[in-house]
Amino acid sequence: MVRMDTRRVPVAEGVEIAADTWPAPSAAPDVPTFVLMHGLASNARLWDGVAARLVERGFPAVTIDLRGHGRSSKPDGPYDVPTVADDVAALIAALGLRRPVVAGQSWGGNVAIELGARHPAITRGIVCVDGGWFEPSRAFPSWEACREALAPPRLAGRRLAEIEGYIRAAHPDWPETGIAGTLANFEQFPDGTVAPWLTYERHLTVLRGMWDHHPSRRYALVTAPVLLLPAGADKLDDRAHGRMAAVEEALAGLPRARAHPFDGDHDLHAQHPVAVADVMADAVDDGFFA
Repeated sequence: MVRMDTRRVPVAEGVEIAADTWPAPSAAPDVPTFVLMHGLASNARLWDGVAARLVERGFPAVTIDLRGHGRSSKPDGPYDVPTVADDVAALIAALGLRRPVVAGQSWGGNVAIELGARHPAITRGIVCVDGGWFEPSRAFPSWEACREALAPPRLAGRRLAEIEGYIRAAHPDWPETGIAGTLANFEQFPDGTVAPWLTYERHLTVLRGMWDHHPSRRYALVTAPVLLLPAGADKLDDRAHGRMAAVEEALAGLPRARAHPFDGDHDLHAQHPVAVADVMADAVDDGFFA
């Protein structure tokens, strides 16, 4: 694995973001850095395989734990999407990154879209990995119905061996980087038990922030080119059809966008890190992220 350096970057009062920087010694002077953001209840380590491949392709990368997650600060709030997007803008400025390509998976895709709308000059391009178009307020009749359907399982106190066994059984085709990254969603204790880094209460607060966020109303403000990587192209169920309809709406609403559907799981970056990284790097090389 390529060497990475970790630091905590102040982005707001009382909030520091953990960032892993992945230098690319062979990078040309004008290549952009990729800033990689995880989804809800996830963490930076899910991007390890993608970051390593990007470095192989000559692109530096930064993988981050968003507020409330992983090794970053865990304030009680706020967790609305605009606040999290402003955290990322502050991190980009603090690290001195010049117009990076910002990628977000799932909820992180929504954050990336909001970042592009709020800070249009800060990015060279945006990548949305099976996210960025989620609007729970369209899928559920009320916030209460959304919360009941999408509240996370209570995993605090479960044993690490049980969690790892479930992950490996559910994802037999994932590389070790994806398995290790998923296990990093949990704080591990000496007695062999775990607890999610994102608490149950804060998870619901982030989810409420998604309920209040309407990316379709932000598309027209995103002037950077956007690459959409939807998962589940191999599935024929109603959820897959709904996802592709949302992607088509995003393609129509974003000023400059293209899509590259994938066969695979929601966590495409964990399941297919090399393929995801190559599509992202190719978008720089072919001039899409010019």
